[in-house]
This record gives sequence, structure tokens and C-alpha cells, in this order.
Amino acid sequence: MNPIQLILIAAGLMATMVLLFLALSGPSPAKESARRMKALRYRHSQSTNDRVEAQMRKAVAARRPKARRIAGSNSRIEALELRLLRSGMSWTLTQYLYGSLGIGAFVTAIIYLKSGAPLLGLAFGLFAGAGIPHMALNMMINRRTNAFITKFPDAIELLVRGLRSGLPVTETLGVVAREVPGPVGEEFKLVTERIKIGKTMEDALQETADRMGIAEFNFFCITLAIQRETGGNLAETLANLADVLRKRAQMKLKIRAMSSESKASAYIVGSLPFIVFGLIWWVNAKYIGQFFVDERLMVAGLAGGVWMGIGAFIMAKMVSFEI
Repeated sequence: MNPIQLILIAAGLMATMVLLFLALSGPSPAKESARRMKALRYRHSQSTNDRVEAQMRKAVAARRPKARRIAGSNSRIEALELRLLRSGMSWTLTQYLYGSLGIGAFVTAIIYLKSGAPLLGLAFGLFAGAGIPHMALNMMINRRTNAFITKFPDAIELLVRGLRSGLPVTETLGVVAREVPGPVGEEFKLVTERIKIGKTMEDALQETADRMGIAEFNFFCITLAIQRETGGNLAETLANLADVLRKRAQMKLKIRAMSSESKASAYIVGSLPFIVFGLIWWVNAKYIGQFFVDERLMVAGLAGGVWMGIGAFIMAKMVSFEI
């Protein structure tokens, strides 16, 4: 079997995987039907709460980022800078790129010295240089986002107490910035600083919401905007919002606990063959080195890896839940 045939077989397997991904990543018919029924109920409902909730859903849907873009960014470079800001770390774009290049060069050198195959080392180096910093950045963003979501209902309740005591909204924002630790205090401090230099409260909050991309903070901004347009008791509205956010967090924790065993099984079953293959190749390269020489084993290994990747992807989608 010549190299051209191998390339064609690999391309066919990759096309199959892409088609399966596109087929499985579409919206669920049951979820779409439930969403339409809910929208119809909100449209014809006479309840004020249903109307407000419908407006909130429309506003959140309008702020969803487009494919391969992050809200508030016009290019991939700006999207990466925005992700670095969301992580809460003092990294710059240059430091991130240098770190990626360093990791890629290190992995390339290790694989080349072990196998003597420059193309194989370069492939692993590119994968590691692009993937490891990306995963590390995702972990930091998720950790900071979870810390913000955990403390945010407490911050809203502090706002409620300040409003009920007679303080204006801008003053209560400053109280939250001083009293609440962690990411919540840092973000509200930035909001108060923007207000001090002349920005309106709505613009300052919206700028923070676009930069953070957290649904709970978007709900907070939408609640303030609706209350300013329609009037009413702001303290009571924020108290209800704090209660909704706490119940939302409890539901997330319950779903995470119920699906943790399935997720662990999916991760173990999906990653174990690749880990075992890598460890055997690292310990005794001659034993498994025929996979890089024999064309039949190369095709079999490539096909097995593709199908294992598809299986891991399907298992991950089965235990993935959105709220």
C-alpha cells in the first residue's frame, strides 16, 4: 500500500468523524420542541413574571457569541486577549505565545530524541503547544467563573440590604466592591471605577458583562435595565434574583453529582487505550514500533484511534448537561 492510499484512507476516516460530529452536535428535537412551547406560553401569558422572563431570555440569546468568536471580540487575537482577562491572571498575550512555543519545542525534542522521527515529534509538539496552554487557560477561567458564581448571590443580598437601608445603587456597588472578596469584589471595583470616571451605571455593568460572559451577571444587568424602564421595588426584584441564582447553583451541583460517575467512566474508557499505547511505546519502543513501520498496522492503528475518539466523543455528549 503506497503513501497516497494511506493518505486517502486517513482522509476518509477523518471525514467520517467530522460528519458524525456534525450529526451529533445539532440541537435535540425534544429540547427544541420544549423551547418553542415555552416561548409560545410566554408570548400569550398575562403574567408579569412570565413576560419579564421572556425578555430576559431574548436578551441573553441576543448576547450569545457567534461561532468561533467570543462576544466583544472581532478577531482571534482579541478573543485570546479576552480569555486571558477572564482567567484573572496577569498573563500577557506575548507570555502566552512564548509559553506555547516553549512547550511545543520541549515536547518535539523529547519525542524526536526517543523515536528519531522528526515529523512525529513535530506533530506531537504542535498538539502539545496548542493544547496544553489552552486547557490550562480553560481551567483557570472555569475556576474563576465558579468562584464568581458562588459569591455572586451573597453580593446581591448585600445590595438588597443596602437598598433597603436607603443607600443609592451606586453606593451599594461600592460596598460590594469593598466587602465581598474574590472575583466578585474585583469586578464590582472595576464597575465603580468606571462610574467615577463618567460612565453610566448601565454602560459600566454592560462592559463587565460582555467581558466576563457569565449568564448570572447578564441576568443581573438585565434585571437592573428592566427595573429602570418599568419601575418597581428594586430591592425585592434583586432578592428574587438572588434566590433564583442560588437555586440554579444548587441544580448545577445536583446534576454534577448525579453525572459524575458516568463522566468518570467515559473519561477512563476513552483515554485508557491511548495512555496504554503511549506508555508501552515509551518503555519499550521496539515492541510497538511496528505501528510506525508496517503499513497495515499504521492503517489499523489510525482506524482504531479514530473510532476510539468517536466513542469517547459520544460518551462525553451523553453525560453533558446544560442548564
